[in-house]
Amino acid sequence: MRIIAGRHKGKRLASVGKGDAGAHLRPTTDRVRESLFNLLVNGGYGDPVTGARVLDLFAGTGALGLEALSRGAAFAAFVDDGRTAQALLRENVALCAAADDSRLFRRDATRLDAVQLPPFDLVFLDPPYGKGLGEKALRAAMAGGWLAAGALIVWEEGAPPIPPAGCEVLDQRRYGDTLVTILRQARALR
Repeated sequence: MRIIAGRHKGKRLASVGKGDAGAHLRPTTDRVRESLFNLLVNGGYGDPVTGARVLDLFAGTGALGLEALSRGAAFAAFVDDGRTAQALLRENVALCAAADDSRLFRRDATRLDAVQLPPFDLVFLDPPYGKGLGEKALRAAMAGGWLAAGALIVWEEGAPPIPPAGCEVLDQRRYGDTLVTILRQARALR
């Protein structure tokens, strides 16, 4: 697993190999991550990465948020409650010298309290597939004021997700077992 582009292009990240089922870690492959960022940059959304405040829910290794930082995002918040994920996140943030541009939250992404930071423009949502956790996490993030009005949400799931009210599906693409859905939050729900 490596950073695909930007200032840390080619940097190898700490990896869990093919995943850690016990910790529910299933890292986004380099190929899917490259396709996802190509879709974001070339999909008619302007440049949603440069200068963005990024929220990486179910962050796992942090590869999505770190890729965004490498490509010019201003800040990334990583949310994961797993011990294995937290260790990998700390290691990968250190490898990318991103401590000043990021914050790690050890909490359940489906139970987010009100945010004490400015809201986020770009959200990566990569829950364990087929458990309905993405829906719960996105509703919690919206209710807690984590998302800026008009936030772009990139949701990885095995099947088409059910977006909460206030989100519009803009695009869906399948990459093997992964279905990437891009949504936009229509309004802030504070």
